[in-house]
Amino acid sequence: MKIVSYQHESGVRGGVLVDDAVYDLELLLQGCRHAVQGATTSVREFLELYGDRLGEISAEIGALVSQDPVARVGSRDGVRLTAPVSDPSKVLCVGLNYKDHVAETGRAFPEYPDVFAKFASTMVGPDDEIGGAKVSENLDFEGELAVVIGRRASEVTEEEALDYVAALAPLNDVTARDLQYRGTQWLAGKAVDGSTPWGPALVTLDEVGDPQALELATRVNGIEVQRSNTRYQIFPIARIVSYLSSFLTLEPGDVIATGTPQGIGAKRTPPVWLEPGDTVEIEIEKVGVLRNRVGKPQL
Repeated sequence: MKIVSYQHESGVRGGVLVDDAVYDLELLLQGCRHAVQGATTSVREFLELYGDRLGEISAEIGALVSQDPVARVGSRDGVRLTAPVSDPSKVLCVGLNYKDHVAETGRAFPEYPDVFAKFASTMVGPDDEIGGAKVSENLDFEGELAVVIGRRASEVTEEEALDYVAALAPLNDVTARDLQYRGTQWLAGKAVDGSTPWGPALVTLDEVGDPQALELATRVNGIEVQRSNTRYQIFPIARIVSYLSSFLTLEPGDVIATGTPQGIGAKRTPPVWLEPGDTVEIEIEKVGVLRNRVGKPQL
């Protein structure tokens, strides 16, 4: 199942993407035999109610799509998609998680995942422009695989960790390098408003299969600048989820960005920075393509 959030006149609502059309998630759930009572306007609310049985409910939704024209919002091109989870309680990121990226930075392999946080205000959707050009001259691309939690997870083992993962999505961890390197902490460079696009959809894990065998590529204006495979992650997704849950409780809708491979603009000679009008694409096998333009500075 491909889960999306879309802009409705009443606000942001959860939806499902099927055959290049968007369907309203709440309306589809009204026809499901196994639906439960509770608000399901947003994707986070949907995950809170159904994150522990996505396979069952997605099968029912899939059968209903062709029988419920009322739930059809419109074609993908005619619907504005927002960030897949519009209100995550946590956005966590893992740095230095690909062997080749660690090598290009000249650092030693980390013993534990190198974790930092973003804020929901940084997150934008597939139909938004990338922010940050007003405050940074050194915007850098970072193609990543994002993980979305489907069930509350606390102190879970690595063996059971994937049972708590709802879905995956492409994410671009755009970084303002000049802000990042002003101090020893990364927050300023990672927290620029509207700088982190992701989506277009959350693809449930049952559709993806093994998350440690996915090809990832980043393109800037059609030119490939990054390519790797999640098999080269130092800390696989299951270990990341288990590690994070060992010291904080992960909630449905929480987002985890799992790191970028080599090829970032800052480590090129000369450095390659994103400019207003540039188009950045993150493509992940079986998960989708995220495409955004870099916005112009707002005067």
